[in-house]
Amino acid sequence: MKKVTSPGAPSPGPAIPQAYRAAVIGTGFMGRVHSHAVRANGGEVVGVAGSSHAKAERFRAAHGIARAHADALDLIHSPDVDVVHVCTPNHLHAPLALAALAAGKHVVCEKPLATDAGTARELTRAATEAGRVAVVPFVYRFHPMAREARARVAAGAIGRVGLAHGGYLQDWLLYPEESNWRVDPEVGGPTRAFGDIGSHWCDMLEFVTGDRITEVSAQTSRITDTRGENGGSPVATEDLVSFQFSTRGGAVGNAVISQVSPGRKNQLVLEVSGTRGSLRFDQEHPETLWAGGRGRTGIISRDDPDLSPEAARLVALPVGHPQGYQDCFNALVHDTGAAIAGEEPDGLPVFADGLRAAEIAEAVLVSSAERRWVEVEPV
Repeated sequence: MKKVTSPGAPSPGPAIPQAYRAAVIGTGFMGRVHSHAVRANGGEVVGVAGSSHAKAERFRAAHGIARAHADALDLIHSPDVDVVHVCTPNHLHAPLALAALAAGKHVVCEKPLATDAGTARELTRAATEAGRVAVVPFVYRFHPMAREARARVAAGAIGRVGLAHGGYLQDWLLYPEESNWRVDPEVGGPTRAFGDIGSHWCDMLEFVTGDRITEVSAQTSRITDTRGENGGSPVATEDLVSFQFSTRGGAVGNAVISQVSPGRKNQLVLEVSGTRGSLRFDQEHPETLWAGGRGRTGIISRDDPDLSPEAARLVALPVGHPQGYQDCFNALVHDTGAAIAGEEPDGLPVFADGLRAAEIAEAVLVSSAERRWVEVEPV
């Protein structure tokens, strides 16, 4: 590993290198996160649109944004918008992203990129033909210690990877009376737990290892058949997924995805084992990376003097001042701006990565329904 003399230096770099005038579509949690990330990088949120003009106006007033739009398409076509951030329910991702690309805008579209692989493929093709920067926020890539794991695997520090395992566990839909638009397949898509958070785990696996899942065997389950108050409504999407996989490089593994695991708030864990060592990253404890071998085990922190350049670039605060989710988003928007300016930032997740997630999700659903191993379509 190349030695880094000052891993505590602010980064990922200076403010984005040119004007970054953003439209934010969506007024929920993700809209707030995206808006903050734009401003943290010296950009401007010039307008917001929501499911109603009243919601957009409340968001505008709360966040000091210049304009609230009743019509998202009017905002997309505004001449002072460079980048459209799509932070809406899933069924609106594709039409809004396509409209933005057709208008000549760059796009940051929340995942899933689309609710089916065919549409995700259409979006990926449209972004390529438009020559625009088109990003999907697989933001866990931007934790410094996730980058450190990737750098060590690429450098051969753990040898040839033969096993990967872990999962992504939450509990926010534990009780039957709890519901959300994601539960409705017409709005959230045919897969819920896997499409929402399993996609993050698979992206992290492939990003860290540089390998590709080629085949899956999956089971899905629900803990309740209805959701909502007063008896609720029937549920068609899954709460739980357990799946095995194999990769192009010859590794095997398994993972568990759940939105109903009591006490687990947002635990994404990936452990990869090779012929010389193992690495384990836990998103709820992102300041460190566990490293193990036959001879010894230890903890790598982000003030390690031998931290890789890829990881050190993303260290925004001195150790002892924890970095987290918002810092990852800030780094993603920084790299999006850099890409718009003509640079090629390493590890920026683009629409092809969103298509990759959609292909894996469809294979998981087919495998579960037909109780068999299913190949994953290459992108």
